[in-house]
Amino acid sequence: MTKIKLFTTVLGCFITLVGFAGCKHKEDVSLKDAFKNKFHIGVALNKSQILGEDIKANQNVLSQFNSIVTENCMKSGELQVVEGKFDFTLADKFVDFGLKNNMFLIGHTLIWHSQTPRWFFVDKEGQTVSREVLIERMRTHIYTVVKRYKGKVKGWDVVNEAIEDNGSWRNSKFYQVLGEDFVKLAFQFAHEADPDAELYYNDYSMALEGRRNGVLTLVKSLQKQGVKITGIGMQGHISMDSPSITDFEKSIVAFSELGLKVMITELDLSALPSPWSNMGANISDVVAYQEKMNPYTKGLPVEVETAWENRFLDFFKLFLKHKDKISRVTLWGVSDATSWKNDFPVKGRTDYPLLFDRDNQPKPILKKIIKIANEAGN
Repeated sequence: MTKIKLFTTVLGCFITLVGFAGCKHKEDVSLKDAFKNKFHIGVALNKSQILGEDIKANQNVLSQFNSIVTENCMKSGELQVVEGKFDFTLADKFVDFGLKNNMFLIGHTLIWHSQTPRWFFVDKEGQTVSREVLIERMRTHIYTVVKRYKGKVKGWDVVNEAIEDNGSWRNSKFYQVLGEDFVKLAFQFAHEADPDAELYYNDYSMALEGRRNGVLTLVKSLQKQGVKITGIGMQGHISMDSPSITDFEKSIVAFSELGLKVMITELDLSALPSPWSNMGANISDVVAYQEKMNPYTKGLPVEVETAWENRFLDFFKLFLKHKDKISRVTLWGVSDATSWKNDFPVKGRTDYPLLFDRDNQPKPILKKIIKIANEAGN
């Protein structure tokens, strides 16, 4: 290589590094390249990544993904700690980051029983508010947030986790005060605030027959009432034992048959044992630390890593099989180091659920996913 060519290569890598995109060889293909004509490939950002403090993680975000969602800063408990006092500081930075880098932005989440401030449901005397008051608080919150990012955030998780495993309604404060109407109202308010935005219902354990049927009933009711709903987010918090590929596929097909986009959201694969079977993502289900539940503090044994890799690849093969139905697959975090799975459902564990290791280096599975995506064609 001549001195001029060497200088040009080094300079190009330096410029890319400054722009947080990383230095890669021309022959390297990224996730976003491999899935370009199939579906968006996304990732969730935490606070340090939004602020640009996690340089290595940001390099991976920009080199590998074309869609982003924020883990926490768009939840009502973050945006409106005190009624009427919105703090958009971090959310604005998230949106600016996405727009600057031409990413498909997802807002998460407008209405959720968890991480909603207590004031939302009570009056000055601490009593549960009336139906009318709660509706107005929902309207104000949704209008304020969605209108602020109108035309910028392309899709919203409007309602999160309203259905139980058996298909019944979660007995949340929203449900206690408003009944089933709270979902319809949330979607109506979001559509009024930004008529062009995509609107999603998002939930975990969606491969369970009971929850699948409950969500199908919910969506059919919304459609019958003429309420806009664009897609279903199937949270992908999976373990080594559940759900089965077959059950997961049944839900993809069932939701798609409603004429909706299907998204795989919050995707991660825990390599660790679960304290119970058929684990979902109910964040209140945290159990005390047990050493036997944290067996791989020094790294995964080869046979466990191989099994983990094969299971993850099986799911990506499923997504590619149904690429005509799926519009987005989003990883819930960039690297193992910052994954919420280190603290759920057992706090203080060392888990390995994502595509980048604790040093933000790509795991071997990354190239394998890219390979099967390229082999799947357009």
